[in-house]
Amino acid sequence: MDASKLRDIKDWLVDGARSAATPSQMMSECCDRLVGLGVPLWRVGVFVRTLHPDIAGRSFIWRQGAEVEMGSVDFGFESTPAYRDSPLARVFEQGTEFRADPRDREAELFPILMDLRAEGVTDYFTLPLTFIDRAVHASSWTTKSPTGFTDAHLNAIRSLMPALARYTEIVTLRRTASMLLDTYVGNRAGERILGGQIRRGHTDTLDAAIWLSDLRGFTPLSDRLPAEDVVAILNHYFDCQVDPIREQGGEVLKFMGDGLLAVFPFREQGGDPTEVCARVLAAARASRARVDALEYAAGGTGERFRFGVALHVGRLLYGNIGGGNRLDFTCIGPAVNLAARLEKIAARLRRTVVASETFAGACAEPWTDLGAFPIAGLATEQRVFGLREED
Repeated sequence: MDASKLRDIKDWLVDGARSAATPSQMMSECCDRLVGLGVPLWRVGVFVRTLHPDIAGRSFIWRQGAEVEMGSVDFGFESTPAYRDSPLARVFEQGTEFRADPRDREAELFPILMDLRAEGVTDYFTLPLTFIDRAVHASSWTTKSPTGFTDAHLNAIRSLMPALARYTEIVTLRRTASMLLDTYVGNRAGERILGGQIRRGHTDTLDAAIWLSDLRGFTPLSDRLPAEDVVAILNHYFDCQVDPIREQGGEVLKFMGDGLLAVFPFREQGGDPTEVCARVLAAARASRARVDALEYAAGGTGERFRFGVALHVGRLLYGNIGGGNRLDFTCIGPAVNLAARLEKIAARLRRTVVASETFAGACAEPWTDLGAFPIAGLATEQRVFGLREED
């Protein structure tokens, strides 16, 4: 074993594995370098717990001569037999090494070792990856060498753990920061914040279609049902809208009680208002169908729901607004105010979808002119349009 070349791999990891643009490329290059040093690797895995609303952990699996495979596990995985009967459970829970020969009889206690035996693996070695906060993650190393790993091989792998843990921790923290921003403020806002747009008053102008929706009868519903049921209902209700909005290129900016504010920027969609508005309307129709089909059993009855959405087009201010050191990345402007007023008109008219004259003019649909309505704060009445299919 060439000690200087092994030290080069450690230094490369500590320096951020700069020749590898992604964690998958890092895994591939690191394992290839170890094989070049004489470590007979066959399959290597890195398993990292994550801070994510839907995903409990991620995995990166390298195999000799193949692309690195990335995977994820959902919450609840740690209570399944697949996890409880895995050597990795010992690593995560005890922070200790584990080594086994898949060909031995005692290896039959672990289904993963039986799978590796079928592949011809002769040695299985797992080690903890310990982050600075003492959180334990895991790595696994296998070989098909007839004699398994030698002590020199094991010591070389052990010596890489601190550097590999530091690299993995930094990548995980960056991924977590990006994911949390995406979850709580939206993808476009998250990119701007990570890019340094964090000072109060730092705003951009944005031409966009605006979506502002509201759940009908939410106040009596929340008064009648337990708080836990109300939260569950809101989550199901927002699910009906978020997926169609995102599928059509929109970004959800805010949940305001039972209200939802989303924007569909023109620039990202090629700058064609007609196409963008058509996408917005497609999202509105899909959301309407999902809400119509939504039923929730609460208080001994099956609750059914209705909602309304106002659609408008205009120019917004998009950026940091707040007081002291507490900021919010949001949209403001007369266009947002008008959308909010239109949503109230939709409720009064018992319509699901209403649009401003600007939006209706940009979207070639069979609209019904619902009339002109006074809008608080505006000197002139505004014409409001509804879908003819809702007449």
